[in-house]
Amino acid sequence: MAGSSFGTLFRFTTWGESHGPAIGVVVDGVPSRLPLAEADIQYWLDRRRPGQSKFTTQRQEPDRVEILSGVFEGRTTGTPVSLLIRNVDQRSKDYAELAETYRPGHADFTYDVKYGIRDPRGGGRASARETACRVAAGAIARKILGPEVEIKGYMVQMGADRIDPARFDPEEIDRNPFWCPDAEAAARWEKQLLEIRKAGSSIGAVIEVVAKGVPAGLGEPVYDKLDADLAKAMMSINAVKGVEIGAGFAAAALRGEENADEIRMGNDGPRFLSNHAGGILGGISTGQDIVVRFAVKPTSSILIPRRTITRDGRETEIVTKGRHDPCVGIRAVPVGEAMMACVLADHLLRHRGVYGGCRAAPTATDPTV
Repeated sequence: MAGSSFGTLFRFTTWGESHGPAIGVVVDGVPSRLPLAEADIQYWLDRRRPGQSKFTTQRQEPDRVEILSGVFEGRTTGTPVSLLIRNVDQRSKDYAELAETYRPGHADFTYDVKYGIRDPRGGGRASARETACRVAAGAIARKILGPEVEIKGYMVQMGADRIDPARFDPEEIDRNPFWCPDAEAAARWEKQLLEIRKAGSSIGAVIEVVAKGVPAGLGEPVYDKLDADLAKAMMSINAVKGVEIGAGFAAAALRGEENADEIRMGNDGPRFLSNHAGGILGGISTGQDIVVRFAVKPTSSILIPRRTITRDGRETEIVTKGRHDPCVGIRAVPVGEAMMACVLADHLLRHRGVYGGCRAAPTATDPTV
């Protein structure tokens, strides 16, 4: 199967299935002598781990990471870093009835058409279980970026209910199970999601990921633009159906004088007066905050009967049993952060390899969109 690797210089390859004995990732292009321990990776995996609240799947996976190669005496060696995460709470019997039936909204039909075989146990390779590997790779990418680059993700919308930007509180993000910066919205979402879960349904979400402290000059025009790679990274996450950078689709409603991010001269260099571009112009970082949003569809595994067909073409109905997230967008937040980190680390290494470094990053007086 092609398509299991991501990146150019900082490149990772994931492997494993949802109900196999383990999943894992091999990360190549990691510079030597970086301090790296399992605890550095575990911190980020714990943020994505299932079963942490009543609003996520109750599958109990500790997601304990094991470093198999690429690290000696607490430092990276410059060789591939291989990471293993064992699966310990599979319940494959929940999927026995699905072996011959396609689940609407899932990859069952397309995998079967392409490969002539599929793993019905939790979706196999198409399962969001794979995203734990991305988070592990993202932990290493953060080591490359260093503490100067801060990446933070949060939910800004659940279903049709958006947060109020006037109530944005960064301290609130880690206080509720939705990674929501608006306490009032989080309270509403809790009530709504309990009702949705009780009804056996699910709902979608929009996640925003912001990277601060990114130096100007990252990105490789024309086809390896920083925003193009970010869009691909986010679109590759399970259940993501849309990505926008900066103002995104809202830019279509703006006039030219509104959308253009004006520039003045500050004490430390160029100073942008707005950030509709999301920190990227011409595919190259400006030094402002990089702002990405992505839309996650409702979880396809629901208890409400849906019409479908079997592998031999018989029409039927299906109810997807098992343990599933009523809003998969919640656990997509740390995954989006990880993919942002991986793209930025890749472009940072590419820039250093060709140009030797980055110019000082300009600052923006208004980094919001």
